[in-house]
Amino acid sequence: MKVLITGGCGFIGSHLVDYHMNKGHSVRVVDDLSTGRIENVAHFKDNPKFRFDEADIVTWPDLESAVSWADRIYHMAAVVGVYRVIADPIQVLNTNILSCERLLRIADQSGHKPRILIASSSEVYGQGLTAAFSETDDVLIEPAAHSRWNYAISKVSNEAFGLSYAQNKGLPITSVRFFNTVGSRQSGRYGMVLPRFIEQAVSAKPITVYGDGQQSRSFCDVRDTVEALDRLANQAASVGEIVNVGNDTEISINSLAELVKEIAHSDSSITHIPYEEAYGEVFVDIQRRKPNLEKFYRLTGYQHRWALKETIQDLVDRKRANKTK
Repeated sequence: MKVLITGGCGFIGSHLVDYHMNKGHSVRVVDDLSTGRIENVAHFKDNPKFRFDEADIVTWPDLESAVSWADRIYHMAAVVGVYRVIADPIQVLNTNILSCERLLRIADQSGHKPRILIASSSEVYGQGLTAAFSETDDVLIEPAAHSRWNYAISKVSNEAFGLSYAQNKGLPITSVRFFNTVGSRQSGRYGMVLPRFIEQAVSAKPITVYGDGQQSRSFCDVRDTVEALDRLANQAASVGEIVNVGNDTEISINSLAELVKEIAHSDSSITHIPYEEAYGEVFVDIQRRKPNLEKFYRLTGYQHRWALKETIQDLVDRKRANKTK
């Protein structure tokens, strides 16, 4: 199989590279390296089945040939992370919307209908207050703190493009709403909470919780995520659908900080920082983010292999090993 991964040097994208290369597939990656790191895929640089192009897919002249080559496309390229979303809200909209539209337009024009998975996000659920978010729930995006919601708006737009091209053009597209994927290669630079906590705990620095810490999240190991994506791509019933992908085990951020501290055997204190201080502006947080996975389980039959404690232990061990090098 020939696999094109946009944003393939990023966190989830690079794990998709590992997954498909290890299966013996041919993989082509395009990434502008604005947040992705070439080091994430460097171990394949001499492999004849791997190809990397540093480019912005909004303007990349080789996108047509890459799309025509591919049997499967994972569209992972996007401006991500709370810090970047707040710092450059216009770029978020430009990159995330225009790249998806161009990719799907070219796929339609190619005529051979590659299988496409579009990366969306649980952020699209906005300020919804349900116990577990389902794909049929309404989205509720607050008008205040406008730039904070640009990422969610861009992802809703991508889903709309995906549904429209699937329904009107017959492209085999599935949009995937990720719920807090975590694992190796994820950086805390752009606001991701778990790598930040682990870095602080291993370095014996205060573990900084934003807000009161009562907000809850559901974390899914990236190794589970990439296998689940492959199953979705192989399931014809997922075409033209939006599917939650994650783990439905819920934990508060306060409890997450305590768990990281315990697993790392850290003496770090846990401190709370107001959102305004953390992000430099008024910030509207989501209090709960737990997926309803009924549709996901029905389509994939997938059973998660990694519990959160195991993921944290793995990340702590990796962080300590890197510090000793």
